[in-house]
Amino acid sequence: MNLIIDKSNWIKVRLGDIAFEYSKRINNPKESDYDKFVGSSNIGQWDFRIKSWESTDSVTSAMKLFEPNDYLLVRRSLYASDFRERAPRADFYGVCSGDILTIKENPDFLSDGFLIGVLNSPDLWKYVVANASGSITRRIKWKDLANYQFLLPPKDQQARLASLLWALDEVMEREKELLDATETIKNSLLKRFKKQGENSTKYRIGDLMSFNYGSALKESDRIGGKYSVVTSSGFQGTHIEFLTKGPGIVVGRKGNAGQVTWVENNFWTTDTAYFIEIKKEFGHIPLKIFYYLLVAANLGKHSIATAVPGLNRDDALMTNVFLPKCEEIDSYLEKFNILDEQILKIQTKKNASKALQKSLINQIF
Repeated sequence: MNLIIDKSNWIKVRLGDIAFEYSKRINNPKESDYDKFVGSSNIGQWDFRIKSWESTDSVTSAMKLFEPNDYLLVRRSLYASDFRERAPRADFYGVCSGDILTIKENPDFLSDGFLIGVLNSPDLWKYVVANASGSITRRIKWKDLANYQFLLPPKDQQARLASLLWALDEVMEREKELLDATETIKNSLLKRFKKQGENSTKYRIGDLMSFNYGSALKESDRIGGKYSVVTSSGFQGTHIEFLTKGPGIVVGRKGNAGQVTWVENNFWTTDTAYFIEIKKEFGHIPLKIFYYLLVAANLGKHSIATAVPGLNRDDALMTNVFLPKCEEIDSYLEKFNILDEQILKIQTKKNASKALQKSLINQIF
């Protein structure tokens, strides 16, 4: 979506000219009137709204007050220059950590809600990175952030643009609610699927399949075609002339230990993930049934607590699962496939809405 925007009457302003920092100290949040605490970890990248918080019951050190319609900009990086672009708007009272700037719009210059676009613009965060101080982690001070310059439209245009951006956010919120509801239904089905019943047979995972190590490709393995490389952290790009290994199942070995992934296209696994091979005597059962068995088995519980968590393959293969009788397999498979298709459609719509929102912000700011 491309907007036709006439910026001829927009004026250059400093952030500090049209917004201001609001900083009120709350000495003992636990004993205050505020029951919600928001830390940096409660704020997601590019979020418009605060979606999670913690109780102030265990917060005894001094914090900062925020009010409805304040913007909470995380001013401290996770490490180096990784700030994660976090500056949502609050719709409730609460307290937050000192690593968050509480910012208010000046209504004399800004239409309500317009600042969300400015604070979520890539240019502002490039400015943050360039002007933050520190070494291992870095922080931006309000006095420095206040000098950020951008073009400001007249208030009537601000109102229309803000309405468009927030309307897209509402769409994404509804899509998220629908996605959560659908995933709840799927999780309920997974619980039934994993339980022992009259029509299920108990197996150890190792009775049904093997977990094979990924490896480097030899020249003799290469054939024509387009394939994806899969690691425990996900897809690592598409490569040419890789050996066919899919569709199939991948289980994270290092990093995201125990995470189960279904791969629809041809792929090759590295040594950070296992490729699942079903034993011949069970080859008549649809491969996706084994995928759902592994998801229901919660293999992450067999991860080894090290600097980089790893999956204990021997323990994972000893895990008990219950394979439904043949007459139930088709019923389960149909239900799972319907739910997976619905989840994919909703995720695709949600991602498209987010991409559109970001595109509009890039065009405006």
